[in-house]
Amino acid sequence: MLALWVGGMALFTFVITPTVFNSYSRDVAGEIVGRLFPGYFLYNLILSVLALILFLIPWSDIARKGFRLSLFCIVMAVFINIFVCFKLHPEIRAIKKEVHSFETLSSDDPLRMKFRRLHGISSVLNLLLLADGVTLLLVGTMIKK
Repeated sequence: MLALWVGGMALFTFVITPTVFNSYSRDVAGEIVGRLFPGYFLYNLILSVLALILFLIPWSDIARKGFRLSLFCIVMAVFINIFVCFKLHPEIRAIKKEVHSFETLSSDDPLRMKFRRLHGISSVLNLLLLADGVTLLLVGTMIKK
């Protein structure tokens, strides 16, 4: 589960998105990646919810070293993914609908500045979720059962 979480996020963040933006104009690349985002965000949400469910099944592990840290990381991921899926991403999409072209839009335009701020939040949360997954992998491998 965690391999899909971390691997999927790393592939999308460090391979797919840069490749698309290096291969197409800003507007075309934004359109392509924008079409991929709903599936990407849903994928992350589903994996974090499944990770929480699977983590809680062997409740007898509550005394295990690292349990609280792992639980915190997974719960945080679920909440972040819910926020991104149902609040942040819809706001970003609404702004993108108002912008005809980011290539011609002035850098000081209020819409572009709002998009930049929300995109920055999204990027930070994406990296936080990736680090969260890596932390879970490390905690899981370092703990002796």
